[in-house]
Amino acid sequence: MASKILLSKKRFTLTIERLAYQIIEDQKSDEPFCIIAIQPRGVLLANRIAEFIREEEPSIYFDFGIIDPTFYRDDFRRGEETLKAYKTDMPFLIEGKQVFLVDDVLFTGRTIQAAMSALLHYGRPERVSLVTLIDRKFKRHLPIQSNYSGLVVDTMDESYVQVFWEEGNEKEVVLKTK
Repeated sequence: MASKILLSKKRFTLTIERLAYQIIEDQKSDEPFCIIAIQPRGVLLANRIAEFIREEEPSIYFDFGIIDPTFYRDDFRRGEETLKAYKTDMPFLIEGKQVFLVDDVLFTGRTIQAAMSALLHYGRPERVSLVTLIDRKFKRHLPIQSNYSGLVVDTMDESYVQVFWEEGNEKEVVLKTK
């Protein structure tokens, strides 16, 4: 299996910082907002973004939550293998807030659709913006697009993007092809 590094460790870190700055720039100081990570792989990215915002702009307050869209997926109970559910941690409502929904890779759009369905149980947001580290661009099954992408990648069906995290840090993003 051939592989190509899309983001080295240094570029990985810079990309996360750029995404955090875009969130800072887009939110209005008087508008409440929140960052919500999609389980499981969006959590690591959202944690890094939230940590960076708290360090760079300590005066900015925002809520941070984690949502698991497993039971909202359209493929739940369709396969032989049971999908694994993860923890949801949403100790606040999103009513009237700007929501930054964070996931690592956007491919078909089905996970995002499921996460947005799950979000509605926490109120009606003012606006939802999608933040992704990698946007695979082609082969979308649903009309969903990322508002903020770290990197947009043109990929073939048989290839996939894998994000590698080191303990407490970023490592690299790799495109693997069969």
